[in-house]
Amino acid sequence: MEKDEKFRRTFEKFEKAFKKFEEITRQPALFSFLSEELIIEVTTKRFEYTFEALWKTIKEYLRIEGVIASTPLQCFKEAFKAGLIDAQYEDLFLEMIDKRNQIVHIYDMEEAKKTKFIYV
Repeated sequence: MEKDEKFRRTFEKFEKAFKKFEEITRQPALFSFLSEELIIEVTTKRFEYTFEALWKTIKEYLRIEGVIASTPLQCFKEAFKAGLIDAQYEDLFLEMIDKRNQIVHIYDMEEAKKTKFIYV
């Protein structure tokens, strides 16, 4: 039962992170009074939180199923194998990994803009 509880908590963290990410990307009114720089910062940070929560949720689910995967790429590959994620989204998930890796190494606004991260 402890395994199920850990998965539940992990999934709840993902849901919360995803809702916060949606909040910034689906509120056009925010773009009228927030600077581009602030929009980029908030969006990329929320994407990062959401991405981390997603792969850790998948990792926990796979662990319950007896599959050990310790990196985002391993988790997503195993999720595709298990049918948790439709294969048509494989390129999207690989792009998310790439964007996440770029984001964590960005130290200035010009570099952030070059990533072409979606921030509307």
